Amino acid sequence: MVGSASAIRRRYQELSPVLDERGRRRFAATEARAYGYGGVSVVSRITGMARSTIGRGVEEIIEEKEPVETGRIRQPGGGRKTKRSEDSTLLPDLERLVEPATRGDPMRVLRWTSKSLRHLSEALHGQGHWVCPHVIADCLRELGYSLQANRKTREGSSHMDRDARFHYINDQAKAFLAANEPVISVDTKKKELVGNFKNNGREWRPKAAPKAVNVHDFIDPKLGRAIRYGVYDIADNKGWVSVGTDHDTASFAVHAIHRWWLAMGKKRYPKASRLMITADGGGSNGHRLRLWKIELQRLANELRIPITVCHLPPGTSKWNKIEHRLFSFITLNWRGKPLRSFKTMVQLIAATTTTTGLTVRAELDENKYPKGMKISDAKLAAIKLVRHTFHGDWNYTISPQ
Repeated sequence: MVGSASAIRRRYQELSPVLDERGRRRFAATEARAYGYGGVSVVSRITGMARSTIGRGVEEIIEEKEPVETGRIRQPGGGRKTKRSEDSTLLPDLERLVEPATRGDPMRVLRWTSKSLRHLSEALHGQGHWVCPHVIADCLRELGYSLQANRKTREGSSHMDRDARFHYINDQAKAFLAANEPVISVDTKKKELVGNFKNNGREWRPKAAPKAVNVHDFIDPKLGRAIRYGVYDIADNKGWVSVGTDHDTASFAVHAIHRWWLAMGKKRYPKASRLMITADGGGSNGHRLRLWKIELQRLANELRIPITVCHLPPGTSKWNKIEHRLFSFITLNWRGKPLRSFKTMVQLIAATTTTTGLTVRAELDENKYPKGMKISDAKLAAIKLVRHTFHGDWNYTISPQ
């Protein structure tokens, strides 16, 4: 029998996986009409649909009308009402919880706690809003929020002549480059733990076979930390990195520049009559550091050419060309690789290349560079230093004595 209960059950089991709400309603109504008297009750028991739902399907078929507009399975307004439509104060209260420092009372409950969905749900319950974490996630998206991490963009206050100083450095560098004179960007990177420690980043490895590293990042007394001082040749797109084992001092910094010149610089610029260095205003190459100027005087005497130094304005260290043209690629190259020895570090740095032609040389510097060296006023006065007319404290030239 076409309209028997067993036949209806079989057809429903075969079609139900591919039917949406509207399709199931129309199927149930069609089968109920074909069954005859009592068909609505029989189909309701088989499909689990409410009799009223099947009845609406029968009405749709009899009246020969499209139940809902194309693309919908229910009439507009059908279905369960959202919490946002039922609770007019939910969104404003939620937004005040998410941004209590700028939008609400700074003494609110989530001022000093993690704003997880669970914590937000508990706080809203205390205000009479009975919503689950999933609903809160939908509300936050509606308010224009998304999961975000901190972004490093602020580096302190900027100098009033920052733009003018950048233009000045750029003009100086262009003049040097136009005359085929060397222009280098220098900087020190943070100290790196040497040993079997975790290094941020990931690399492709056999499945379920990560490299095993130490649980704790306690410094290895035998290996210590490595100090990287880099020199980047702007015109030649070549880099030099000295990996130090002692202290980050001006002597270490200038020695790295000297090593770059002996290994790479004088071959690239055999007729150089001057050298330009762009550097940050602090650290081992700080513009106030006396030892930095003393060591540059020695270097100028050794190279027998004047050295022009232009320091970047405060709060702009990330704009130093060596940061995004050299060090960033070194970090990418050794990501996920433990720096188990100084040799490993030197080899990883030296293996860094880019499609634009960057190559890097690296050398281990095991010399001792004691800290706290005092430079007398007499020694400082003996330096053959000429300050530029534009911000001479940041831009100066040291000539051979």
